[in-house]
Amino acid sequence: MRIDAPRCLAAACVFLTAGCFAQTATPGSTPAYPSKPIRLIHGYASGSSMDLNARTVAQRLSEAFGQQVIVDIRTGATGVIAAELVMNSVADGYTLLAAPGSALTATPHLQKVPFDPLKDFTAIAPFGDFSFLLAGHPALPAKNARDLIAMAKARPGNLSYGSNGVGSAYHIAGALFATLAGIQLLHVPYRGGGATAITDLVSGRVDMMWNNPAFLLPNVRAGKLKALGVTGRQRIPGIKDVPTIAESGLPGYEISGWQGLLGPAHLPKGVVARLHGALLDAFSTSAMQTLWESRGMTFVQQSPEQFSLRLRQDFETYGKLIRQVGNKID
Repeated sequence: MRIDAPRCLAAACVFLTAGCFAQTATPGSTPAYPSKPIRLIHGYASGSSMDLNARTVAQRLSEAFGQQVIVDIRTGATGVIAAELVMNSVADGYTLLAAPGSALTATPHLQKVPFDPLKDFTAIAPFGDFSFLLAGHPALPAKNARDLIAMAKARPGNLSYGSNGVGSAYHIAGALFATLAGIQLLHVPYRGGGATAITDLVSGRVDMMWNNPAFLLPNVRAGKLKALGVTGRQRIPGIKDVPTIAESGLPGYEISGWQGLLGPAHLPKGVVARLHGALLDAFSTSAMQTLWESRGMTFVQQSPEQFSLRLRQDFETYGKLIRQVGNKID
């Protein structure tokens, strides 16, 4: 019997090719996540607390995954532009959002936003809880909340405070302080809350500022600013000599925040689990815990479901708070 070599060779190639294709394209199979670089977007200025912490988280995720995690800054509209970009991205885990809670829980109560904070994002994990720190220029005579209130009553509207934008958590912190104390403060918003705001505070162009401790503590420690109070229920471990605002002149005052990792809606559960697990591993180290403490941050372990519930609860809480503050938000 005569064998047709060219035809046999062609048939063999077709068979092998089909076999290989079947092996690499099995229905339902997907490449292991992540298989390419990840983009981590945030909406705040370079050098801000959000930027500082997002870069640390990006580095830890990069080390865990063996893939580059690129921090992409998209400032504007108190974090709205960054959130909208992530909302409109493909839900594959390669575009993520690092955001403070206020961007999703407070801002939508104050301005029209192009997203629904409770439906258009997948909550992955918080990576830091923190009380705000109130810091003032060294020339400010006040030493605590009681002194500030007395000064403001003596000079209505003359004391100013900076924030990283209208409707930001730090703006609301100042407005709440003024409301509960029955005083008038001049609000000075800054785009992104970065270098310009801190420069103006250090130079005395504004009198004080509520902000993330990570943003203010370096200047407090250098003597360029002085710490006046902590907004949370308890003192901050790294600066235990600084009293809470509630204990030093304004009982009932309390406000705090968080920063967290989110993705677009309908992010696959496997991707969420992978990211959540990597963050838990990163924050389980003593080095990370020490670093976070030095920035006035505390890592709180929450499941994606718990974090999603927290987002909803904070949205409702900020709504009530903003209604309470009323016309002091401008």
